[in-house]
Amino acid sequence: MGKEQRIVHFSGTVQGVGFRFTACRVAERYDVTGYVRNLPDGRVECVVEGETAEIDSFLSDLADAMGGYIRRQTQSAAPYTCLLYTSDAADELDGVDLGGRRI
Repeated sequence: MGKEQRIVHFSGTVQGVGFRFTACRVAERYDVTGYVRNLPDGRVECVVEGETAEIDSFLSDLADAMGGYIRRQTQSAAPYTCLLYTSDAADELDGVDLGGRRI
């Protein structure tokens, strides 16, 4: 399996319940990078890059941890861009107000 970027949107009671914090803590157990942020419409967006199996495991553990709050989850895969993986790109992300947390 190769590397990919996955964009995941979670809806339900996902804001104000520690979702972003939990996502970051769960991500520490996996070789993934990305960010998680609240959206104005009440959803949470998680953009993550890494090996497909690592992303799958991360999202599974996140769903286990926050499943009581998630009503719906949608995913789309994109080609791996290294945008979220390299330290230079991560430094650039620090300069952008994502309204979220880096994974």
